[in-house]
Amino acid sequence: MPSTGGRARALAGSAVDALRFTLDRVSPVPLYHQLAQQLEAAIEQGALAPGDLLGNEIDLSTRLGLSRPTVRQAIQSLVDKGLLVRRRGVGTQVVHSQVRRPLELSSLYDGLEAAGQGPSTRVLRNEHVPASADVAAALTVPEGAEVVVLERLRSTHGRPVAFLRNHLPAGLLELDTGRLESTGLYRMLRAAGITLHSARQTIGARSATGEEAARLDEEEGAALLTMRRTAYDDTGRAVEYGTHVYRASRYAFDFRLLVRP
Repeated sequence: MPSTGGRARALAGSAVDALRFTLDRVSPVPLYHQLAQQLEAAIEQGALAPGDLLGNEIDLSTRLGLSRPTVRQAIQSLVDKGLLVRRRGVGTQVVHSQVRRPLELSSLYDGLEAAGQGPSTRVLRNEHVPASADVAAALTVPEGAEVVVLERLRSTHGRPVAFLRNHLPAGLLELDTGRLESTGLYRMLRAAGITLHSARQTIGARSATGEEAARLDEEEGAALLTMRRTAYDDTGRAVEYGTHVYRASRYAFDFRLLVRP
């Protein structure tokens, strides 16, 4: 991380040996916030990986020339974001970086892979079922018509990020469970010659049910992001209807907003 002014110090004796932190003591930005921002950037950029140790607060304050309360406040802000965790007898440890996904017509798998998050998938369900009223309306098929339902748990670094439920028209393509666990659904659609063109999507938030919390390694009632999407191919045919839930502590959507001329 380049130095832009102030006094740069290197942490030593742990996975952060190579990092340098710039603390500008005359800046109006509080020192704890400067440290927290630079630690967060190191996590997001992969310089600090899940499992890496930062050392305890006393060591950090000594190495950085900061007071212990300043270091504690910086660490607590990242603990609150779910990026760090304090472990008794171990010290402060990196948990993960939050996944930030741009709002575009892409799959979660592709987004995680592009971000270097090493996605993995466990297929929980892959079967043909009668279409419920909402699924039938989304896919423009008769209610009760046969559709395929997929339920998958998507993880990064061995920890769950999202529970994905998708419905597709029966006969659209071969949905092999092994392939679904090794690649993304949208990649399989493209490989089958299906060109995704557009989608209608709604994003919301709610609290996790007990079942969702157990699947996603969260506390019951924890905040979840929700996404409901119907994707269409270049002929206007509805090819996929997804209802997904994401851990808010590990996942965020990025929006770019423009002013109309």
